[in-house]
Amino acid sequence: MDNHPRSSSVITAILTLAAALCLILSFSSNAEPKALVLKPFKQLSQESAECAGCHKDKNPSIYAQWGRSKHYGANVGCYECHQANPEDKDAITHEGHTISVIVSPTDCANCHTQEVDEFAKSHHAKAGQIIGSLDNFLAEVVEGALTFNGQSPAAVNGCWQCHGSEVKVLENGDLDPTTWPNTGIGRINPDGSVGACTACHQRHEFSMVQARRPEACGKCHLGPDHPQKEVYEESKHGINFYANVDRMNLDSAKWIVGEDYDAAPTCATCHMSATRELPVTHDVGNRISWTLRPAISEKIDAKAKAQGKEVKSWEARRDDMKNVCESCHTKSMIDNFYQQFDSLVVLYNDKFARPGKDLMDVLKSEKMLTETGFDEEIEWTWFYLWHHEGRRARHGAAMQAPDYVQWHGMYEVAERFYIELVPQFLEVVEKAEHKGNTEGAEKARAVLAEILDRPEHAWFSGNEPEEVKKARKEAQAAFKARYLSESK
Repeated sequence: MDNHPRSSSVITAILTLAAALCLILSFSSNAEPKALVLKPFKQLSQESAECAGCHKDKNPSIYAQWGRSKHYGANVGCYECHQANPEDKDAITHEGHTISVIVSPTDCANCHTQEVDEFAKSHHAKAGQIIGSLDNFLAEVVEGALTFNGQSPAAVNGCWQCHGSEVKVLENGDLDPTTWPNTGIGRINPDGSVGACTACHQRHEFSMVQARRPEACGKCHLGPDHPQKEVYEESKHGINFYANVDRMNLDSAKWIVGEDYDAAPTCATCHMSATRELPVTHDVGNRISWTLRPAISEKIDAKAKAQGKEVKSWEARRDDMKNVCESCHTKSMIDNFYQQFDSLVVLYNDKFARPGKDLMDVLKSEKMLTETGFDEEIEWTWFYLWHHEGRRARHGAAMQAPDYVQWHGMYEVAERFYIELVPQFLEVVEKAEHKGNTEGAEKARAVLAEILDRPEHAWFSGNEPEEVKKARKEAQAAFKARYLSESK
């Protein structure tokens, strides 16, 4: 080793510098975040520079969020998104500029043409059509009252915040507070466009990380009637995501499953994001094969085909979803999963949904129910069966959450059908008969008798074959014996 004094001093200096760097790094991890430093306004358009100069002080959080966005990096400022034509319905004059408060998909399409085109084809884009639907009737009339400028606060604050409102402009140019603020996914905008990109891409940062996490979808896809977020959290996919979120590489530009991450999928992974073979899509139904929303599930293309439209087939959509699955699973596992999933949907449809609808239809056709919705107990019972329990069971099977299939799903469907719907049906028929509608009562009872005579309902009607009863009793006895022996 060289013992020259200069070498010794150099080594000492290097060690001192290294120690100082380590000390600095150790403090920096716990240091207070630095103030946001943005590029000079001269790199922005003159209009956006004026906007930023004012909103920096008036709305510092919005200014900071924009400063972290890709828009900022591309010199896209306030004016580039909010500029408007004077003839636009929602155009206002603000600080000498013509702008609109709402940035609609039409505005976003100036740069994001493909994304907007794909979104416009999606079921998300149609979500605002809830207005006038059965769900909206509940919020407007049954739950609410038209006490907020002619609208129901229950609909304004509830349904419309997910589905989207029809944004209206008042005579003085202000946005109607019954319809704005609103970031519902199917919002109907004053410029005629549908949708709100900010439903998923939270303004003004538009973070990829935020949009890719399941919480982004959980604003709307949760709760008793469509608990996709809770279902996801129960599944192995959700468990792995939350356990390994630090390995998800959520800020990757391309974010291809199997390349950029392999710990778990999120909602975006399966329904939107790229694989090694598939591009990103903003049509969230592009890989869905069943529709699990209505009382009776159909293949996703059934309605369009019935209307004579040419659309992507359910088989092609399923093939694309399988492509996502193949990033982590073998073909045999995927195929078997889909057989399990399909069998649950078919069971729900054939055992409970179609029979339930047949029972409700005969009551209506024979004039045993009023024309007013939800004024009779059996209407609530039927709604719970398909809209809540039935959806939970189907979504649970689709996303591998067994508790939602069983105890939050099919168990409650069965209880609702046998213990509530059937007795209430007979009560309605009996009342109609007492009022003189004997012919209608006879038709209604015949429908129920035919349903309960089917093999899947034999346990309830008491018509099970003796060998079936015997086999079940033997299985129950074996279980009790095994349970008692294990508990000793």
